[in-house]
Amino acid sequence: MKMKSQGLTVTETHIIQFAGLTGDYNPLHVDDLFARESIFEGRVAHGLLVQSLALGLFAQLVAGTTIALLEVNSKFLKPVKIGDTIYVESEVADKKPSNKYNGGVITFKHEVKNQNGETVATIETKLMVARGPAMKKNVIKT
Repeated sequence: MKMKSQGLTVTETHIIQFAGLTGDYNPLHVDDLFARESIFEGRVAHGLLVQSLALGLFAQLVAGTTIALLEVNSKFLKPVKIGDTIYVESEVADKKPSNKYNGGVITFKHEVKNQNGETVATIETKLMVARGPAMKKNVIKT
């Protein structure tokens, strides 16, 4: 099963707030003059910011059913710049039922894409999920 999230445009505010939350003030993210002279020719979003935004977009698709995020593995393939719009295409890769939680563990593979359809990151997540009405609404079955 495959799902696609809505899009989100990455802003300067996202980057500055993320830098403040994490303490990661690498000049590639926060210094326009420095970043213009880099291989990226401008400021880029933190990889972990892209991951966080992408998983937030995905989370809306499974809202009300996720018990816990168990594991995350990411690869960052292309820079995301201020003004880029990202969205997530997600697919169920594996599922293991569990009676203990009336649900199970689902492994998802996510492709984070930009407004040009280019894959900027790939993410694999394992979620513990519960069965329920919201699961049926989003067509995910364990």
